[in-house]
Parts: sequence; C-alpha cells; structure tokens
Amino acid sequence: MAIALGRLAMRFGMPAVVGELSVGVILGPSFLAHVAPDFSQWLFPAATEQFHLLDAVGQIGVLLLVGITGIHMDMGLVRRKGGTAAGVSLGGLVVPLAFGIGAGFLMPTSLIPANTDVSVFALFLGVAMCVSAIPVIAKTLMDMKLLHRNIGQLTLTAGMIDDAIGWFLLSIVSAMATTGLRTGTVVTSLVYLVLVVVFAATVGRPLVRVSLQAAARSSEAGPTVATAAVLILLSAAATHAMGLEAVFGAFVCGILIGSSKGLDPARLAPLRTVVLSGFAPIFFATAGLRMDLTSLADPLVLVAGLAVLAIAILGKFIGAYAGARASRLSRWEGLALGAGLNARGVIEVVVAMVGLRLGILSVEVYTIVILVAIVTSLMAPPLLRLSMSRIQQTEEEDLRAKRVMDPLPGTPVGS
Repeated sequence: MAIALGRLAMRFGMPAVVGELSVGVILGPSFLAHVAPDFSQWLFPAATEQFHLLDAVGQIGVLLLVGITGIHMDMGLVRRKGGTAAGVSLGGLVVPLAFGIGAGFLMPTSLIPANTDVSVFALFLGVAMCVSAIPVIAKTLMDMKLLHRNIGQLTLTAGMIDDAIGWFLLSIVSAMATTGLRTGTVVTSLVYLVLVVVFAATVGRPLVRVSLQAAARSSEAGPTVATAAVLILLSAAATHAMGLEAVFGAFVCGILIGSSKGLDPARLAPLRTVVLSGFAPIFFATAGLRMDLTSLADPLVLVAGLAVLAIAILGKFIGAYAGARASRLSRWEGLALGAGLNARGVIEVVVAMVGLRLGILSVEVYTIVILVAIVTSLMAPPLLRLSMSRIQQTEEEDLRAKRVMDPLPGTPVGS
C-alpha cells in the first residue's frame, strides 16, 4: 500500500512520502478499525510483540534513511553557511517554543490531566511545537529532487540543530514531570551532546575512513554497503544509550561516511535503493497506526486542535523566515526554509507518545499533537514546490546533483 499510494501521490505532483504517510491513517484506528473492525483485528492483532516487530523494521528504516541523508550532506556548504543555518535554526526554535508555551497556558483546563502541573504541560507543548522531522524532511527532499539544492542542505542542517536542542529540552521537561528538574540531568545531557560531536571529529572520522577503505578492497559493493549500514546503526545505538535521540547518531555517522576520502558513491547506490524503496515506505506507513483522529469529533478538541495547528505552523514559518531574512537570504528562500522545517512528522508522534506515557498529555491533547504532525508533513511539499520554483539553480548545485544524487553512471537523477 505504501508503494501504491506513494506512486499515486506522485501522479498528482506530490512526493511519495505524502501517500506513504496516509497508509497508517487508512489502515489504523482512524479509519479501518471503524469501517471493518474484525478485519482490522485480524490484520493487526492486539499483541504487543506484533507491534514491536513492525516498529523494529520501521526503526531500522528511519535510521538508515537519516544516515543516507547525512551521506548526501555537503559539509563544504555547511561550513560556509554555518552562520546562516544557525540563524534559521535559532528563529525556527525560539519562536515556536514561545508560541507553544503560550498556547499551553491558554489551553482549557479540561484538556489538561488533573495531576499535571500547568507549567510542565506548557513547556512540553512548547517543545512539541519546536521540533522538526528530519526523516520526513529528508524523504520529501529526495522525492522532490531537492536534496542537492542549497536550501535543501540548509533545511537539513537547521533541522538537525533544532532537533538536537529539542531532544535536550524534552529530557529536561520529562525530568520535571517525573523526578523534578535536577542540575545533574541537564549537565549530563549537554555533556553527552558535546562528547558525540568531539568523538565524531577526532576518533570517528579516521575510524569510518579505515573501515570503508578496508571494505573497498573487495571488487563488489556488498562489503561497503554492509560496513556503512553497521556503522550507521551502531552510531544510532550509541547516542540512544546516552539518552539522546538515535536519529542524531545516525545523521552524524552519515556525514562522516559522506566526507570520507576515496569513497565511491556508486558503491552505496544499492543501500540507497533498498532503503528508499523498501524500508522507508514501511516506516512511514506504520507511523500512523497509533493515530486515532476520531476524537476530533468533540467540538472543544477540534477548536483547540485547529488553534494549536495554526500556532504551530505560524511559529515555524515566522521563526525560520525571520532567521533567513536576518541572514540575508531572499524572501522565497525564507519561505522555502519555513515550509521545509514545518514538517513535524513522526518525530512529533514520538514526542507526543512520551508525553502521553508520562501523563503530561491527555488523550485529547495527544490527538491534537498528532494532527499537527500529519498536517504539517502533508503541507510542506506543495509549499516547497511553490517557493523553490522561484529560486534559480546554481552551477554548484548542478555539480552537487551529479555527485550525490546520481551515484550510478547513466541513472536519472532521483530515480
């Protein structure tokens, strides 16, 4: 279904990820469970281990997808435009965070769990509003053949900065909800974040280079593909063990692989094909299986949901646009960055699940956050297409397209 709806979405001029995200909503409790409950229970048995199997495949898919995205990053551009990315990231973080906190304090008390402190609830909603979904952004840019564009590279860089800070803030708010805010928790998370970056720059870079050089001795691409996959998954496991987001480790490792000297991009083409055509569609399809949008039938929940949705969209757009304009980017470049960073996707779903598990969010507010995740992910592609059509492609972007988007000689870009 993911492949079929992905192709259907492309027929209507949208990225495949739009159709893939819709699968979970159709097959999940939002639709199929109501239309054909018996068939739904047979298709998805109410057994924890069954759902864990789907999650495991999806998790492998998202980590490899983010790793491939890191491989395609142009670090030369990132170094040159680091200040611009930081400015966009700062705007895209601070403004929606403030908007979300304000919305949390204005939320009707009937939608806030009885035992939840309003301040903790407001801070959590602010964190939920400021994150971006790197997997969704990456897949959208790949589907739309925009990964090689400067705006695409800046969007991923700013999004990763936002997410790193967002997960750091999430750990703080989670601690406030459980054991109370402790200085040790904040310091530990910050130290781990710095250690990951330092380790990658000092030990990780030569380690990745030596591993890939050893794999390249084979005349086949298999050892290189296996080595890259293992490095990405191990890096993700390492950051996850530190209490950081696994996606962060996968992205950093992908950057190290992509910047490794002597790497032949053609050897990684099989990995890209398997991930984009197999693992990634499964991940996006299963992301919606926990979403139940039927609770939006309650008028109070619907009005609150629409208000939070508007706040979420405007917060990201205003923040990213202001950061872009302050960094002397054009109006259309600012709009493109705002559109790309607006996609919350499954990262928002993960944040919402954390809030629900800790008792910070009620079921109604959880549904509202899920609504934000779906709508912002679906609205990003058409807005990106509109704004990017006004931005002329440079010679540098043409060269980057041939280098990172077309690893196999004679293969059409984005195929």
